[in-house]
Order: sequence, then structure tokens, then C-alpha cells
Amino acid sequence: MLPEMHSAAQFKICAPVQSLNPMGRRQTPSEFLKQIIGKPVVVKLNNGTDYRGILACLDGYLNIAMEQTEEYLDGQLKSKYGDAFIRGNNVLYISAQKRRF
Repeated sequence: MLPEMHSAAQFKICAPVQSLNPMGRRQTPSEFLKQIIGKPVVVKLNNGTDYRGILACLDGYLNIAMEQTEEYLDGQLKSKYGDAFIRGNNVLYISAQKRRF
């Protein structure tokens, strides 16, 4: 017996993940990450810790190298590391910062 066919109207079609850059142009997550290399970022980990610093580089696994890195827990500065490496499986998100610190 063949599986029942569903019409397209029964499924919600999701658009690819995109955001708008400062110029109002749509961009993919990959384009966004390339754009913020060398800029101030906040990296939020799964455990709630924030790392703030300059994004030096990252790879396809979201392993991150940062410079001028500061560690924040519950909004309080805990440590300053200078250069730091964060393993990608710990990353919840990466956010660009509008200002340099």
C-alpha cells in the first residue's frame, strides 16, 4: 500500500534562516559570521556564561577563537583571559556587539 499523499496546503513552508544586515540586505548565518570576524561579540554558552571579546576566527563546528576575552557570569565580570578558545558544542549563540569595549 502506498503512503497517503498530502497537499502542500497541509504543511507550513519555512523560509531559510536569514537576518538583515545594517544595509537592509538579507544574509545567511554563514554570511553573518564572516561579517563579524575581527569585531566585538558576545558568545553565550549552554551553561549561561557569556564571553565578550573580539572574534578572531571560527570553523564549521563553531569552535571559536577570541581575543581580549572577558568572562561574565550573571552579568558580573569574573575573569579576563586575553586569547581564548571555545569548543563549538558549548555555544548557545554568538551575537555582534554594536560598540567596542
